[in-house]
Amino acid sequence: MSRPQPAPAERRSDEGGTEGRSARMFQGIRRSRRGGEPTVVPEAEFGSYYGRPVLKAPVWEWKIAAYLFCGGLAAGSSVVAAGADLTGRPSLRRPCRIGSMGALLASLYFLVSDLGRPERFHHMLRVLKPTSPMSVGTWILSAFGPGAGAAAVAELMPARVRRSLAGRLLDRLARPLGISAAATAPAVASYTAVLLSHTAVPGWSEVRDELPFVFVGSAAASGGGFGMVCAPVAEAGPARVFAAVGAAGEIVASRVMEHRLGLVGEVYREGHVGTLRRASESLTAAGLLGTVLLAPRSRAGAAASGLALLAGSALQRFGVFEAGVASTKDPKYVVVPQRERLDARAAGR
Repeated sequence: MSRPQPAPAERRSDEGGTEGRSARMFQGIRRSRRGGEPTVVPEAEFGSYYGRPVLKAPVWEWKIAAYLFCGGLAAGSSVVAAGADLTGRPSLRRPCRIGSMGALLASLYFLVSDLGRPERFHHMLRVLKPTSPMSVGTWILSAFGPGAGAAAVAELMPARVRRSLAGRLLDRLARPLGISAAATAPAVASYTAVLLSHTAVPGWSEVRDELPFVFVGSAAASGGGFGMVCAPVAEAGPARVFAAVGAAGEIVASRVMEHRLGLVGEVYREGHVGTLRRASESLTAAGLLGTVLLAPRSRAGAAASGLALLAGSALQRFGVFEAGVASTKDPKYVVVPQRERLDARAAGR
């Protein structure tokens, strides 16, 4: 037995009810960005309960930014010192060895001070966990430190101690130990970038591919700049080359990083962070020009260029650090990149 059909008036009433209501709901609603299809969902307003951010801001203080800079300076100076040693430039080798050890000690001080309890650094040496950048970084510093320290001590030995058996032994070991420190220097300069980018902070995680190159270039620029400040012009040739290559690499990598960032790049270009990074790029570019044009002929020009590179490197680390903190304060920097990745994956299916 067939089901009775509704009267024409009933059908019109049903159509006018459901479909009419739907039509009215779509009226005045903006069309979505996906092919112009209508939607009843307005664009999201990026907020959270009680106005709180989606992510908690990093609890690290400015000491971590100083730790990043000092670690890079220690790494860059050790490479310059090894090059000066191999090419017979004692006036460049000595300050760079001592400067590398001094920067390393300062770096460890800032790190341990931010950790709050010094024994936490020691506790991280109980196990090597390859999946933890902090664990790997602790071991990298432990491998770098003895060579850099012994080479610096060899430079600081008084003449009387240098003539003793222990002094002569340390003097002979200074070169291989300094070279061993230089061999681990790239890891010291770059592991902090991995440490930052392996967090949920958008300003750091979104630059995981470029940030190591920025930090390595910054370390080379600061190490070369330190050598230019401390050594006479006649012996500072390796430092000038190292500084120029590092500064150019830092500028290029930083520009590529900001260009690829998209929405999150706003935190690198605006406000206090934007001021820091523009100052960093200006100082690094000025230091690069001075290294090429002035440093080979003038001790004053070399010193000014080296100081500009050191300042630019420091502001680079502080700018990256502050950008990460700023990116956690606005929910859109967390939500939008996640949605874009999900949309890209869905479109690729």
